[in-house]
Amino acid sequence: MDHDIELKFQAVTKELEKEFGGGMDVQAILFLIGVNELGIGYKDFSKSEKTDVLHIAVCTILEPYGYYKFEKRDDENWPHFTVVKEIPPINGREQQHLIKEAITDYFVVNGYVEV
Repeated sequence: MDHDIELKFQAVTKELEKEFGGGMDVQAILFLIGVNELGIGYKDFSKSEKTDVLHIAVCTILEPYGYYKFEKRDDENWPHFTVVKEIPPINGREQQHLIKEAITDYFVVNGYVEV
């Protein structure tokens, strides 16, 4: 199962690199998702804002798994989520697997790539 997810994730990464250049790792892809979900386009984000953008991405990709629920957008149009259920304790490999699977699902479900 891990192998299948890794192959699909690599296919997503390859497609993204065609558009955004080489070197796309998990954190870069999460940042891309967060910026996309924020909907304001790219800008020079402060360090704090970059952390918030990554949080938006994680909440967004894990929402279909039942971990987060979108609540609202604030006055500056930043999305806010609530925790629905805690992610169970998992090791680093399992965490990478979950994030890569969720990233792949995000791009497939939204029609950005086909794998």
